[in-house]
Amino acid sequence: MIQDPQQRARLLEHFAFLRTAERDFREAFFDRAVTARLPAGHIICHDGGSCEQLALALAGTARIYKLGENGREVTLYRIGPGESCVVTAACILSERPFPAFAVCETAIEAVVVGAADVRRWMGTSAPWREFVFGLVADRLGEVFGVLDAILFKPLDQRLAALLLHRWQAAGRPAMLHTTHQALAVELGSSREVITRLLGELEGRGALRTGRGRIELLDPGLLEARDTID
Repeated sequence: MIQDPQQRARLLEHFAFLRTAERDFREAFFDRAVTARLPAGHIICHDGGSCEQLALALAGTARIYKLGENGREVTLYRIGPGESCVVTAACILSERPFPAFAVCETAIEAVVVGAADVRRWMGTSAPWREFVFGLVADRLGEVFGVLDAILFKPLDQRLAALLLHRWQAAGRPAMLHTTHQALAVELGSSREVITRLLGELEGRGALRTGRGRIELLDPGLLEARDTID
């Protein structure tokens, strides 16, 4: 039950469907939802696991990924504040097991609602229904983008694009704090291959690597690499 007025205000700020829903639904949501806090590194759901709750994130980031038979991971998408997991929602509605892994990249604060409420509200609340369908629309393009990159885009271009994205998302800092292994996990590759590609980019003067950090010396070179056909 969400009784704290400040917590209710945060939910209204992050989730538009609560602002547009009727008062009865909002009160039912606040009555049924429960606050959850999870530490960084916590496995939220395993491949094949049962989905009993749907989490709506208020703070922190979770990563949804597939694990191949060779042990390599491919990130499908991330969930941040104001978002929820479309795969979890789909599994609840279809009553099927979770087909991937979900892990907390950072400490997460969220509110969770039970599977029975998720299903019932689909038939009784238009704003809730639109929210869930919106998850599908938002994430399908993202997942297809990942598949397109894996199938058709060379790894060096994907690496350049990832470094640029992180650099821009972090506010264009002088230094990115990451490891070769973390980049390999993100791209579904191996640390050795990523180290070699970073060495090539370093040789061109695009960046400088260090222990746990990468300094972008010439982002323009990365942009050129990302757009090579």
